[in-house]
Amino acid sequence: MKRFFLGIAAASALGFNAAQAETWDMPAAYAAGNHISKSYIAFAEDVTANSGGDLEIIVHPAGSLYAGAEILRAVRSGQVPIGGRYMGAHAKEHPIFGLDTVPFLATDMEQAWKLYQASKPAIEAALEERGMKLLYTAPWPAQGLFSKTEVNSLDDMKGVKFRAYDASTSRLAALMGAVPTSTEASEISQAFSTGVADSMIGSGAIGVFQKLWDYVDYFYKVNAWIPKSAVVVNKAAFDGLSEDTQAVVMQAAAKAEADVWATVDDIAEEYNNVLAENGMKVLKPSEALANGFADVGKTMADEWAEEAGDAGAVVIEAYRAN
Repeated sequence: MKRFFLGIAAASALGFNAAQAETWDMPAAYAAGNHISKSYIAFAEDVTANSGGDLEIIVHPAGSLYAGAEILRAVRSGQVPIGGRYMGAHAKEHPIFGLDTVPFLATDMEQAWKLYQASKPAIEAALEERGMKLLYTAPWPAQGLFSKTEVNSLDDMKGVKFRAYDASTSRLAALMGAVPTSTEASEISQAFSTGVADSMIGSGAIGVFQKLWDYVDYFYKVNAWIPKSAVVVNKAAFDGLSEDTQAVVMQAAAKAEADVWATVDDIAEEYNNVLAENGMKVLKPSEALANGFADVGKTMADEWAEEAGDAGAVVIEAYRAN
């Protein structure tokens, strides 16, 4: 009888553990070979390996589960518990999400990290208001200018069809005199091949994965800004995890963040080299072009601060103080 009841207890325990085990689907907009997606996958594998089977995270890259524009909404509504999303696309929802896309506010990795630390409390608060929690961020390389034609000054951008993927790049297009065209990341090659777009701001990573050398001749290293994608989790889903599993998730997030931030400069150089090897002219901007972008950036920084109000002023002050 003793062995019988012990057997029942063991079976019950196994059944309880099985019931607690979860599988989380994690949508991502970019291809699996992209360094952002690789970071997501490493994070997911870390959680899966170290949670003792309590939580498995499966990354679905290249917009295969949800398109990029739908990911944050899906996490917020609980359609998926977790997702990776480029945050600048949501600047209309809250200005803090677009701070890192303000041109020439942070133009190297050290400045970008300082900006992130200064703005992180505000980002976390904005996400929490929307029922989400920030796990970590993954930066893109500094953004350059892709163009089918040579660009020596902003005068050369007037009337050019310019890929705009958020409010900030739409405004940038307007200030340059370019014509903004909306295109998802997965549609970039098609946009350039069909004449929907003739130029865009983007990292060398996008240029490589979209093989833009087939459509574009020039990449100017203007270092416009260093945007971030973020891994966010539905707060209710996170709170539903055991304390031990929550700790595993946060430890994996901290490791993934440190790893991806440490490698971005080297990754950027590799991508730029691949662009050049495939025939694209990888150039520093002319003085006239750099000055033109600096003027545009000042205008956009002033506009961001005005829109963000007192809270935005606090973030900018904290960033500039360091």
